[in-house]
Amino acid sequence: MTTGPDNREAPPYLTMANMAIEHMLAPAHRMGVTIVELEEGRAAAEVPVEGNTNHVGTIYAGVLFTVAEVLGGAICLPTFDSTQFYPIVKDVQIRFRRPATTRIRATTALDSGTVEKVSAAAAANGKADFELDAELTDTAGTVVATTHGVYQLRRHGT
Repeated sequence: MTTGPDNREAPPYLTMANMAIEHMLAPAHRMGVTIVELEEGRAAAEVPVEGNTNHVGTIYAGVLFTVAEVLGGAICLPTFDSTQFYPIVKDVQIRFRRPATTRIRATTALDSGTVEKVSAAAAANGKADFELDAELTDTAGTVVATTHGVYQLRRHGT
């Protein structure tokens, strides 16, 4: 049984997302990336500082990129029909703002209007792009980086 931060049983999508990281994204799993919140239109992930620092003692840039990028796949589980569609990443840009020296939390959200448009376009065309902005904060709430990603929802078999 997988548990959430409060030691209660984790919701099924949260468990699925973390199992996907463990089994399909081994590098992210080794970094300690964990999806900590996941519901329709919203996702958050965390990564520890331990084992993820660079030569100057801050969190390595690739780790920050990874904890934000995985949100694009995770958010799709409860938001779109995963029996028909899967996500891919097309582009992610990151802006580093402050050195990261503590556990990092990355958060993102999609509004319901965007979800409806993407769902309709994917159903009609077999694929649809969507954009996600993520904010990465340290344990004090300081923004250490932001990302802008373009992802695509694709019909299985295409």
